[in-house]
Amino acid sequence: MCVESDGCDIEGCSSSDEVRTLSGSMSPAIKPSVELHPNRSTCRPDPSCRPGQKFRAALLRCRSPAAAAGILSFGNVLNYMDRYTVAGVLLDIQRHYGVSDSGIGLLQTVFICSFMVAAPIFGYLGDRFNRKVILSCGIFFWSIVTLSSSFISREYYWLFVLSRGLVGIGESSYSSISPTIIGDLFTNNSRTMMLSVFYLAIPLGSGLGYILGSSAKEAAGDWHWALRVSPVLGITAGTLILLFVPEPKRGSADQMGRIKTRTSWLCDMKALAKNRSYVFSSLASSAVSFATGAFGMWIPLYLARAQVVQKTGEDCTKDVCSSTDSLIFGAITCVTGLLGVVIGAATTRLCRQKTERADPLVCAVSMLGSAIFVCLIFVVAKKSIVGAYVCIFIGETLLFLNWAITADILMFVVIPTRRATAVAFQSFTSHLLGDAGSPYLIGLISDGLQQSYATSALWRFLSLGYALMLCPFIIVLGGMFFLATALFFLDDREKAEKQLSQMTRPPSSVKVTTT
Repeated sequence: MCVESDGCDIEGCSSSDEVRTLSGSMSPAIKPSVELHPNRSTCRPDPSCRPGQKFRAALLRCRSPAAAAGILSFGNVLNYMDRYTVAGVLLDIQRHYGVSDSGIGLLQTVFICSFMVAAPIFGYLGDRFNRKVILSCGIFFWSIVTLSSSFISREYYWLFVLSRGLVGIGESSYSSISPTIIGDLFTNNSRTMMLSVFYLAIPLGSGLGYILGSSAKEAAGDWHWALRVSPVLGITAGTLILLFVPEPKRGSADQMGRIKTRTSWLCDMKALAKNRSYVFSSLASSAVSFATGAFGMWIPLYLARAQVVQKTGEDCTKDVCSSTDSLIFGAITCVTGLLGVVIGAATTRLCRQKTERADPLVCAVSMLGSAIFVCLIFVVAKKSIVGAYVCIFIGETLLFLNWAITADILMFVVIPTRRATAVAFQSFTSHLLGDAGSPYLIGLISDGLQQSYATSALWRFLSLGYALMLCPFIIVLGGMFFLATALFFLDDREKAEKQLSQMTRPPSSVKVTTT
């Protein structure tokens, strides 16, 4: 059998240009010249050229790498917009179903739990089957479930929670696979830039989710309409992916030749577990997920309670609650996301001229700086809402610096044929240790503090603030993990490059052993 340098068995050392389809059958792969150079028309200007061939040629011309990255980024915006639409109308949902802080925090926890459980499955599929078909099916699925959930009556809160879990499964397919397509279409600084655009969708989509939820609720006078807009856009994105996003060869942007070998899933997992840069950056991502998950769910409600304490606002007693805090927080998230990703990409590119460890070091410094301003939010919120918003703005900007950079670190230290698995398991661990539990945990601590003392508007505000104070400590821990990543980054990148060069050798040059 063929043996790879790390001792992993190679599945298939032939040079045949075939891929496995979703049905399990084998079919010829799309030739790289068509996928990577979509402007090369297969339909020559000939009078005998049939209309069907002309349409196919026109379609191929639209399948440029830049267009594909734009469509995938648009889909990622919708993914996060749908996720945080619920957070934009959280107070209305809490009043409608009559649940406590921990009960409402369960919505995000169930969503993330299903998301992270499904991620490894989609990662396995994404390394072996047609990726854009999986992406489109996932978008169609969560769009239908989200639309259906808007019709669930108040007696069935458990069903509403279950629907969020199903949406998490659909969105998991997208987050696990789409970055690997971009990774196969671009390389080096171009890949960093495109991944920055793609991951800009996280804060942008999150912010638009708050804005969409609040605006749709205000316009219709009913919070249920907040869940009826993103599904239409989701179906549109799924269709665009099917039509205009190519399915590039795995690793086609990383080398001139073709990858002749493939490792088993068990081998992939062992290799990732030994990849120290991958492990530490995944733990750092968990810290980011913990903080962003808690903030996204609770900060608008925390600021609403702060205004009640300052007597500049009132407790919600109406059917439709005020959306001001959700709108402002959503706008801040959009702007800070844009600034963070752009500053992060530019800073990393500049620092690469000084040190080859720039990627993890920029992430570490931004995390440690973010912790300071996040901690200040809970110090100034009692006296000044404006001051709290300023701290949120700076803290989020620094926190969002590392999203695209973390993805680029993964692309550097993991070989192309196991990237979808790596992205999926990084997503799994970051959600498992991060935002899968943070919204519910914060709500649980807040409920426990409220039960321990006399309930009042002031104490409801303080209890939630004390619970959220856990976040800056987790962010500091994440910064430490990024520093650990910097220690091993160069070694792991070199190992990935050597392994990739071995996998692209012709079959005759691969070492063969007999059993």
